[in-house]
Amino acid sequence: VQLQASGGGLVQPGGSLRLSCAASGNTARIVAMGWYRQAPGKQREQVARLHIAGRITYADSVKGRFTISSDDIKNTVTLQMSSLKPEDTGVYFCNAEEFQSPIEPSLEYWGQGTQVTVSS
Repeated sequence: VQLQASGGGLVQPGGSLRLSCAASGNTARIVAMGWYRQAPGKQREQVARLHIAGRITYADSVKGRFTISSDDIKNTVTLQMSSLKPEDTGVYFCNAEEFQSPIEPSLEYWGQGTQVTVSS
């Protein structure tokens, strides 16, 4: 599975950005896709996750401002970010989880990362 992220950039506080991630290759067993971010000097954190069963998870810091969606979770996932704050700045990574078996953890794939900078 290969993941290609796009849509990062520079935006002023209060602005919006839309990130997209396209999955290719053998995506048949993808069961979840999501976004993580890593700010300078900080650990990578999960921002939002969408499971094939419809469960959605958001980091507390982005609830009410970010929306994750997908028309086909095995192919694309989008992160609509609104009311952006300087603390949202970081490199955003697309993530996909591939089902292995009921007794094994999912295999994770990562995109190349896209920079989001919120600054005036």
